[in-house]
Amino acid sequence: MKHNEIISVFKKTQALLSGHFLLTSGLHSANYVQCAKVLQYPKYTQVLCNELAKKFKHKKIDVVVGPALGGIIVAYEVARSLNVKGIFTERDKTGSMCLRRDFSIAPKSNVLVVEDVVTTAGSVKEVVKLLKKLKVNVVGLGCLVDRTKSKPKFVKCFKSLVRLKFQTYKSSNCPLCKDSIALIKPGSRKI
Repeated sequence: MKHNEIISVFKKTQALLSGHFLLTSGLHSANYVQCAKVLQYPKYTQVLCNELAKKFKHKKIDVVVGPALGGIIVAYEVARSLNVKGIFTERDKTGSMCLRRDFSIAPKSNVLVVEDVVTTAGSVKEVVKLLKKLKVNVVGLGCLVDRTKSKPKFVKCFKSLVRLKFQTYKSSNCPLCKDSIALIKPGSRKI
């Protein structure tokens, strides 16, 4: 798929939002990508995740892992495209990223980490840290939408379907706050 075709899917499903948003990182932005709006449609999910899987077809992958919530569906569909196991991490009561539900990964397995949107890479960095403790080989990180300022340095291979550059602000210097535009927290995590 070409960049404009992917953006068209995001627009068609109303996944590209404008307003005043509080991101999981604590930063503010006038733009937000709500991948759940795309992922609610299996036909788009399958096509997008298959495209992401193609970016890693040259790698030996045993397991695909995504952080809850955004990475669950992406991990499942990418794993299906690669014909491997797909699981997800989630937070325990202390807020630490962990494997639950009796999920396990054998040591030395080749693992691909996937996410819907990567902005600060905080959640996926926690997943990679967990996986390294499990003594597996993290072969790469993939996402549908890359919003990072610079590529994450904690993985060797980082691929995305699209890269979107949206301006972000600290709350102390946010022009949207100064204009008294209502702040919306659209994500799945509390700050």
